Amino acid sequence: MTVHSARVLIVGMGGLGCPASLALARAGAERLTVIDPDAVELTNLHRQPWFRTSDIGKPKAMVAAARLRGAFPRLEVQPRVGRVDFNNVQTLVKDHDIALDCTDEIEAKFLLSDAVAPSRVPVIYGGVVRFEGQVMALLPGGPCLRCFFEQPPAAEDVPSCSRAGILGSVAGVIGALQAVTAVRVLNGEQIAGEMVVFDGRTLRQRQIGVRRRPDCLCTRAKSSSTEVRTCPA
Repeated sequence: MTVHSARVLIVGMGGLGCPASLALARAGAERLTVIDPDAVELTNLHRQPWFRTSDIGKPKAMVAAARLRGAFPRLEVQPRVGRVDFNNVQTLVKDHDIALDCTDEIEAKFLLSDAVAPSRVPVIYGGVVRFEGQVMALLPGGPCLRCFFEQPPAAEDVPSCSRAGILGSVAGVIGALQAVTAVRVLNGEQIAGEMVVFDGRTLRQRQIGVRRRPDCLCTRAKSSSTEVRTCPA
């Protein structure tokens, strides 16, 4: 499979989802689904290039889809205004060939990670805060986020963009790296267990090896959707 024929799901149309969608469209993607529950805010504009001041108050998914279609007339984009949760994550992921985790919510990130084993659909994780970002391909049979973090952190312990700050250009780099990683996975590269960490201060990139934990959810290759659990809030 190639990026041209794949059905790609992008969860979150913020600082990661905007550059990731642009990079995928430029790489030749023809079918995208973009999902986000939020409306455009003034504070989004420095890192979310699809949006303008005239879009404030409008649903991000709808605005981003319109801008993508305008820039790439042959691109089929399905917008969905809503949130990924325990009840819909399996259906959303299974309807696609690959998913990009461009969210900024810890619960959504672990829901998407947990969905890889039962759905057999790869998820490209991305995260960014301040000057640093991370990218990792979560593949069926490979390690997941729980293998790396062991215990999901509580939501209140994870610094938000508003509290910690985020450099818009770093988000752009991470979103683009997610798109590149997605293309590699669709081309058949087996890159499970490689977390890429980018430091915006030094412009250096390093890789961290991640191994599957034998007692982790991702080892259950035939897990049912009833076994997928959200991380504690």
